[in-house]
Amino acid sequence: MRRRLTVIASLICAFGILAYAQQPTPAPGPAQIAVLIVTGQNGHDWKGTTPLLRKILEDTKRFEVRVTEEFRGAGPETLAPYDLVVVNYFERGRPELRWGDRSDNALLDFVRAGKGLVVYHFSMAAFNGWTEYEKMSAGNWRPNNGHHSARHNFVVDIKDPSHPITNGLKLSFPQTNDELYGNLRWQPAGSYHVLATAYDDHELYKASRTDAKAPQPLEGAGAHQPMLWTVDYGKGRVFTTALGHDVETVQTPAFMTTFARGAEWAATGKVTLPIPAAMAK
Repeated sequence: MRRRLTVIASLICAFGILAYAQQPTPAPGPAQIAVLIVTGQNGHDWKGTTPLLRKILEDTKRFEVRVTEEFRGAGPETLAPYDLVVVNYFERGRPELRWGDRSDNALLDFVRAGKGLVVYHFSMAAFNGWTEYEKMSAGNWRPNNGHHSARHNFVVDIKDPSHPITNGLKLSFPQTNDELYGNLRWQPAGSYHVLATAYDDHELYKASRTDAKAPQPLEGAGAHQPMLWTVDYGKGRVFTTALGHDVETVQTPAFMTTFARGAEWAATGKVTLPIPAAMAK
């Protein structure tokens, strides 16, 4: 009896192994995107936002993220392992906090060669006078260019619903208690592509505006200002977001969804990430 049970058990085990072996092998998912977040200085709360930017990307399971707080002295070998760089950096006009020619050129060559770049929020204020960085970011906060009213709720309007980043998103969605940048210094028309705008109501400037604090002129009742845009740079892709002032605003559905999708597009030219129900058409 014991021998018979042993034989039966062996047969069951063999059939089980055979059945398992005959199961089709699951198709491998897309390879993870290797990301380097460059930070360490900013006029905004980079210490608070950087971990959240990393979390947004890693929570999608699409990205593997590293962070450096010191990019000065970096070179091509630093960027070689990565598909995407996210800039959360502003040197605050201090020459000693500039990266230097070697590091500058490493980033330019990285993007030109076909890799991706995300310029996040106030990083568009970085590197005044660095012409190629300004070309990559397309819109920049510069002396006498760049202001915003007090933080407030506003609506983001999609202008190109066919782009991979915005395809499938609601055509309008709220952003809560954020800064709405206006009057940036822009590269020539045609060198960048606007994905979304928000209406900058000039009435909102009156409560805090003084000649000393906001000398830039306001024309008309308001203007539609770009919030999300892209640039083709060499063989590479750049996504810039003006959204996400601080820890609170980078955790909104509007920011998280567009940031992750913009990052994937910048790295690969495609977007595979699903859209959360709250943000979908």
